[in-house]
Amino acid sequence: AFEAKSATYSMALRVWPKDRITAEEAQQRLRDSYTDMVRAHRTKYNAEGEVEPKKILDIGCSVGMSTRYLSDAFPTAEITGLDLSPYMLAVASACDAGEPGSERRTWVHGKGEDTKFADDTFDVVSLAFVIHECPEYATANLMKEAYRILKPGGTFVMTDNNPASPVIQKLPPALFTLMKSTEPHSNEYYTIDV
Repeated sequence: AFEAKSATYSMALRVWPKDRITAEEAQQRLRDSYTDMVRAHRTKYNAEGEVEPKKILDIGCSVGMSTRYLSDAFPTAEITGLDLSPYMLAVASACDAGEPGSERRTWVHGKGEDTKFADDTFDVVSLAFVIHECPEYATANLMKEAYRILKPGGTFVMTDNNPASPVIQKLPPALFTLMKSTEPHSNEYYTIDV
């Protein structure tokens, strides 16, 4: 689980191969584009006074990177990072201890397809780089669960790898093979109609 952050930073850097930026800057750009879209959507579709979410759920939070970016972008929201792996959550919790905003973040072990949260609980439900990790049946169940726990007028947001993108298409063969060996459901993901 400790290698997840460096692997994520490495992939973000590949999105802007011609820019002379650090892995941290690439990651910030990537995450800012995600949180900026959440804010833009909520500004357009939510009534004034309802733009800032009060409760956010980050399903498949891994080591908490997307959770912390969402938390930073929405500094008044309570945010829950949920993941199936207790190892990823242990890293998320350890890395978050004492960090600014950590008092608003909660780490929960559980299935994204069956969160155990009540209906209409969250203003925002996020799936950041999760779907490519899942078999098709789990993806369908994740979508149903997100809809169930999302408040009326809430925002569902997801991002994931684009199999047709130049970043994926131009991976060196050794790296592509390594990625496929650690992503057992990528073939299903590449053909699913989300």
